[in-house]
Amino acid sequence: TTTTTMKYKSTRDGTREYSFEEALFSGYAPDGGLFVPTTLPTIKAEEHLIPWSKLTFSQLAYYVLRMFISPAEINDDHLKEICDKSYIADEFDDETFIPVKKLGSAFVAELFHGPTFCFKDMGMRPVIHLLSYFATLRNKPVTLLVSTTGDTGPAAVHAVSDASNPLLTIIVHYPRGQISHFQRKQLTTVDSECVKVASFEGGGDDMDRPIKETLLMISDNDTAGRSFCGINSYNIGRPLMQMVHFIWIYLRMAEQLGIKPGDKNCLIDMVIPTGAMGNITGGYMAKKMGVPIGMLCAGVNINDITHRVIENGQFHRKKIEKTLSDAINIEVPYNFERIAFYVTGEKHGTIKEWMSTMEQSGQLTLNAQDLTRLKNDFRSARVTDDEMCSALRRAHAMLNYVADPHTAVAMAAAEKLGYAFHTENLLSGKSVEMVILATASPCKFQETVTVALGKEGWEQWEKKNFSPRAKNTLQREENEIYHYPHKAGSSLCDAQIEWRKMMIDIVNNNF
Repeated sequence: TTTTTMKYKSTRDGTREYSFEEALFSGYAPDGGLFVPTTLPTIKAEEHLIPWSKLTFSQLAYYVLRMFISPAEINDDHLKEICDKSYIADEFDDETFIPVKKLGSAFVAELFHGPTFCFKDMGMRPVIHLLSYFATLRNKPVTLLVSTTGDTGPAAVHAVSDASNPLLTIIVHYPRGQISHFQRKQLTTVDSECVKVASFEGGGDDMDRPIKETLLMISDNDTAGRSFCGINSYNIGRPLMQMVHFIWIYLRMAEQLGIKPGDKNCLIDMVIPTGAMGNITGGYMAKKMGVPIGMLCAGVNINDITHRVIENGQFHRKKIEKTLSDAINIEVPYNFERIAFYVTGEKHGTIKEWMSTMEQSGQLTLNAQDLTRLKNDFRSARVTDDEMCSALRRAHAMLNYVADPHTAVAMAAAEKLGYAFHTENLLSGKSVEMVILATASPCKFQETVTVALGKEGWEQWEKKNFSPRAKNTLQREENEIYHYPHKAGSSLCDAQIEWRKMMIDIVNNNF
């Protein structure tokens, strides 16, 4: 069931409509806003959720994406093929793709069984295959510009390398010294003509501006007929694809709990480690469409802007502090703009004002009414490194479950929010069904898991659970990469101008 004319618009302006292809390739909307569908389709129990509960993961992806991509842009056969290529059983360590397991008195959905051991594989692979499809269709070279705090990069690089389409190339950037050893090796050991890697001297988001400027500067976009494209989670492809796993998790929960899919009396709360808010946005859109998801709970570390806005309406930028859950160290989460768009009842003018306030002053404060609407769907908790380590230790000791540091942030958040999780706090806990989204495998974070569980705890887990594919990554030789320095005494702004030049040079010299 789809209108043949699904179109997209900017969060900041409802007057212009764009095709899916335009939205996917632009990343940001031309006015600096983010793309959203012109309307959200409705998901119904009888028509959708009940029949969908019998589907494989790639079949479900096909039916969900079909609602958002007009058949005039990609026909059924091609879309099915893209979904099948995105979710190949051999590339995943679990045949169900996302197993949902009972954990104490709650559930955990493991989103990390893909090629790069992280939930981003789920959303990134179809995005890359869609881009590759259009690049071939138009016979036009496309270069993806990516900045990573550790997880997006490997997922993107692996998918581009898999697509092995000479028209689709990628340059990925990471902040030097701020991603784990395993994550770095995932980037530096990929052997593909289509992939280049650069580190930069700075914080997690410092490469965002040079990339955004390049994407919005059309003159550069015409370098020899090449187009540039950003695929961090501001790209609409990411939350759309991530919506699929929320629907999948909901259906698996319904199955395990004996709930009829679509039953509005049995809502399922979801707790999500939260950084740029791309994942939780997929969940929110699924909920808005009619999937019976209860509260969406954000587990954040001390870089807690998401917690501050949900708690008291303060979307105020603060400097990033280093943590043991680096992948969610985010100063300003891109996707808050999409969430705000739906919270305000799709008021483009309001969003435009809010975001310009944010861009100018770094401080946006929601009024009481908007804050109440935000709190109808969202809860959050702020988790320190000590609390995260303690949650990781407790899950190991009491439930014999080893989580990665980001999932442990969500576990600690769940407890802070009063969910009964370990059996001993059953009495105080609410009898709401709850699932924690486990977003990465512990294999990517030996350093942190060892801090929490000690060397012996790590070694026990490693012996039993370390994937052979992960071992292979660690054993491979690293390739030479580029580095963008930050000269002593020069401002970040000057450095970013320099980095942008270096990035364009690398693209022009290699692709």
